[in-house]
Amino acid sequence: MPDPNRFAACIEYSGQRYSGWQRQHHAPSVQARVEAAAGRVANETVEVVASGRTDAGVHATGQIVHFDIGSGRTALELTRGMNTYLPDDICVIWAVPVDDGFHARFGALARRYRYVVLNRPVRPACLHGRVAWHRPPLDIAGMQAAASLLLGEHDFSAFRAAGCQNRNPVKTVTGIDLGQQGDWIWLDISANGFLHHMVRNIMGVLLRIGEGIESPKWARHVLESRDRKQGGVTSPACGLYFVSASYDIKFKLPPIPPACRFW
Repeated sequence: MPDPNRFAACIEYSGQRYSGWQRQHHAPSVQARVEAAAGRVANETVEVVASGRTDAGVHATGQIVHFDIGSGRTALELTRGMNTYLPDDICVIWAVPVDDGFHARFGALARRYRYVVLNRPVRPACLHGRVAWHRPPLDIAGMQAAASLLLGEHDFSAFRAAGCQNRNPVKTVTGIDLGQQGDWIWLDISANGFLHHMVRNIMGVLLRIGEGIESPKWARHVLESRDRKQGGVTSPACGLYFVSASYDIKFKLPPIPPACRFW
């Protein structure tokens, strides 16, 4: 049997109907769907490794994965074939061959998320389940001032879920910015790694500050407390998007198409 060929792929999905990325026995997952599609194209059992797991209801526009197959399929055949077998809410943006030194999870240098909020008195209809909704008006300048206090290397224990299994709560946030257009507000955050619920918990703190319930300095207080009980509520999963993971340029991965980066 020939040595398997390794491929990297960029996956886009809506998390509404899934229990998250990770394969589970009791509920539908994105990983199981992607593995099933790849297996049908390759005519063999395929295990897919992702750059980062996403929770139930969380979406992705640029999830990077890798998998090994021995069937000799080309990247184009994989892309077209997998999209034939995938449901409408999951698609392969691109697939490329990579050497066996590429690892989607352990080789990721940084990851980026976007959290999207519709800030208006009336809830969304067409985008229900795909964006978060916040009724009270928000002060984006105050939110940005608070967010800037989280830049750099810190112990983010105050922003991790109670059941987080990550052994090291110290992460380095390399970028954290708020944007606004009309009723839309979004948070872009990149780091060398994330704790479970970290982005959603950060957004929960920023929303309280945006409402004027707390001052921007409160974000620093929560951070330095290292106590999850000091923070705000966990923001809904529906507003969160895994946007991208970055890797050493030697792997020559294609860029994520701009069309995937909406809002």
